[in-house]
Amino acid sequence: MYLKTLHLRQFRNYLDQAVELNAPKTILLGNNAQGKSNLLEAVELLSTLRSHRTARDRDLIYTGKTSAQVAAQLDRDIGPIDLSFTLRLNSRRTVAINRETVRRQLDFLGILNMVQFSSLDLDLVRGGPEQRRNWVDALLIQLEPVYAHILQQYNQVLRQRNALLKRRQEAGGRGQKAEEPKPFDQNLELETLPHSPLPTPHSPPSHDELALWDAQLAATGTRVIRRRARVLQRLAPLAQRWHHAISGSTEELAINYAPNVALAKDEPELVKQAFLAKIQERAIAEQYQNTTLVGPHRDDVDFTINQTSARQYGSQGQQRTLVLALKLAELKLIEDVIGEPPLLLLDDVLAELDLNRQNQLLETIQDRYQTLITTTHLGSFDAQWLYSSQIFSVKQGQLIAGA
Repeated sequence: MYLKTLHLRQFRNYLDQAVELNAPKTILLGNNAQGKSNLLEAVELLSTLRSHRTARDRDLIYTGKTSAQVAAQLDRDIGPIDLSFTLRLNSRRTVAINRETVRRQLDFLGILNMVQFSSLDLDLVRGGPEQRRNWVDALLIQLEPVYAHILQQYNQVLRQRNALLKRRQEAGGRGQKAEEPKPFDQNLELETLPHSPLPTPHSPPSHDELALWDAQLAATGTRVIRRRARVLQRLAPLAQRWHHAISGSTEELAINYAPNVALAKDEPELVKQAFLAKIQERAIAEQYQNTTLVGPHRDDVDFTINQTSARQYGSQGQQRTLVLALKLAELKLIEDVIGEPPLLLLDDVLAELDLNRQNQLLETIQDRYQTLITTTHLGSFDAQWLYSSQIFSVKQGQLIAGA
């Protein structure tokens, strides 16, 4: 796939900026806070309908304006596709494919595939479990857009079950609510879960009512768990090969899914039974903490290097090698699944990598993946790279062709 044009209107600090992309690699050159990352964020939204930088549409709209729009022309093997989305301060966002408004935003996902690597991703290893869950979920949505709906269904059931537990506490229980891990940010306005109204706040919950929500939690949670397990099984060997190459064959990477509900076999009924059994085990703890303690919202992913925890004991260089290997593996996995190379967005990461890792990344890209890369200087690129790249200077929300 190839992104041909991009047009930003009142988006972030871009008032009205159109750009034609006519080279395999586009370098966005400029000082910090000029709008380089904002342009990549627009591409990210065209791909996933979410931003890793903010969950609020108002933050994406030019100061003083009431709406923002991003439009793009994309070439895929199936033919050219026009994509656009409009954000509004006081009403819902809308999306369009080939200038036709799409009712289900789920249908917008999976058209523009991309892998983004930013300096924030370096916290993927040393950060909390939420970051790793979000990373897995974002990859799954690229590979299987319907997963966005599956995940939203689970989060709806989780919120409603938590409301029920809170109501039980208000009706006479005791305890202190534990801090709830945040689910994957959903700003997609997908279809709501059918036949699942919030519990009424006035009457104390019955045992049967809680059992109903237990069953829904286990059913929707099982779908999340099984998909997370499968995608990590496919990604792990790809990442291991890259990590082995980048580390000079001196280190062995292992990626282990750590589900909150044990996954002995990839069989829906067995996972669901294990889910319900663990809910029963944790029932007293939930009674005192007034929150759901069982489910994929408490999953994690463990990374080990030479059988040692990368998060706890990995050096900064080892952690950066690990994240680079993950991103290169994502590129390959998405290409294998969808049959076309995805776009690659590199947001100010070269400065975070040493010369060996920079060279490994740049050599891998070559002309295979259309790449948009932000940088404050051109010193990391050799003459061949610069010759085959389109370069824009970015200053105060304006793009100027040439360095």
